[in-house]
Amino acid sequence: MVSIQDQIVLITGASSGIGSACAQSFAQAGTQLILAARRLDRLEELAAELKQQFNTQSYLLALDVCDRSHVKTSLDALPAAWKQIDILINNAGLSRGLDKLQEGNIQDWEEMIDTNIKGLLYVTREIVPGMVSRGNGQVINMGSIAGHQTYPGGNVYCATKAAVRALSEGLKMDLLGTPVRVCSVDPGMVETAFSQVRFHGDAARAAQVYQGVTPLSPEDIADIVLFCATRPPHVNISDVVVFPTDQASATLVHVEVRVGVIFPFHQEPQSSSVNQKILGFESLGRASHTLMTQLSILQDAEPN
Repeated sequence: MVSIQDQIVLITGASSGIGSACAQSFAQAGTQLILAARRLDRLEELAAELKQQFNTQSYLLALDVCDRSHVKTSLDALPAAWKQIDILINNAGLSRGLDKLQEGNIQDWEEMIDTNIKGLLYVTREIVPGMVSRGNGQVINMGSIAGHQTYPGGNVYCATKAAVRALSEGLKMDLLGTPVRVCSVDPGMVETAFSQVRFHGDAARAAQVYQGVTPLSPEDIADIVLFCATRPPHVNISDVVVFPTDQASATLVHVEVRVGVIFPFHQEPQSSSVNQKILGFESLGRASHTLMTQLSILQDAEPN
């Protein structure tokens, strides 16, 4: 492990979930943090906690990554002491809905595209030139298994994460010959506010996603991000795909079913004597009648 003490780390979507967990991990590693998100009050709480626990110096940015001019103005206005960013963690991202493409909400599409693709591009475009000129830096993009495997109802969201994967690969090519490294971390199911954002605040519906499953935690992902950031300069971990043990792919999850427990989406399995089965759903709200099928729910990145 290479020390990253006193390095400056910019984390987007830092106010909760994976972003907040990354802030904790990197604070413990002795870095200085630029915490960016739309919710300044959450950032203030997080910064105070990190200051108390680790004496971490933090700079807070109330940042909407979707707003290109705001991104440029905010990053240009960083104080001189905070401008030399060593590590960029492009974590801001979200998903909206599980509608079929032909029935999709265009506003949801635009929000996903603006945040997951354009927001990542805007921030990266502002930060990477400085890394190149200084001859040092690392970009860690929060991707998703959805960028590797499309699942039913995931259409536009999966497309945005496939774009993140392509952008990560393309940026590595563009930076070849420089010391700047690029990594993509692509999780499967992670228990964050992701599902609640996807379902427009429907907490009850979001809670059903994790019923009978042990998902990854934000801290699990933060550990991986920190590991990638602390490799020697000649080592670039290009892509990390990580699942919970209960998940085998974007569409296959092991669900523990116990007799007497309300089954997700209000449909009981056909055999009440079953203790454990591999179960799934063809689409949200319609339970499958088979015991081995596809699961069209996937949690990974964190709302901005």
